Order: sequence, then structure tokens, then C-alpha cells
Amino acid sequence: MYSVCILRQAIKDIANLPKDYARLASQHIDRLEENPRPSDAKKLHEMTDYTLRVGVYRILYDIDDRTHTVTVYRIKHRRDVYR
Repeated sequence: MYSVCILRQAIKDIANLPKDYARLASQHIDRLEENPRPSDAKKLHEMTDYTLRVGVYRILYDIDDRTHTVTVYRIKHRRDVYR
């Protein structure tokens, strides 16, 4: 089982989401404790980071297998997240 750490910027991002998407994003983040690499997660090119799709929003996170920690660092609209 992994522990999930949500950085301050990601908390601010969740607060700025519409309520329905904020709820869905929270549910997806909670599920990362059990499975940090779900089948719908994509690994970013040439990085150790992953992205998880929640409608038109993306959750960006990093996995540290040595410490069993998932760090969520951004949640943004798909048009803005990869810039």
C-alpha cells in the first residue's frame, strides 16, 4: 500500500475545479493508495511522472517505489497541463 502526498499547488488546483470534477479527482487520488499505476494512467515521455485522466482534467503525479509514496503535484485542464 502506498501513501499519497498532495502538494500545496495540487490542493489549490482541486479547489479551483468545478465541484463534480473536484469530487472525481479526489476519488481517483484516493484510489492511488491501492494501485499507483492503474490501467488508464499514462507515463509521460522521458520522465518518471504519470498522468491520470479525469474528464478534461489531468492529475500529474510521481511514484517513489522505494518509499511507497505517490506525490500528486498538479491537476489542470488538458489544454494547460503539458505546457
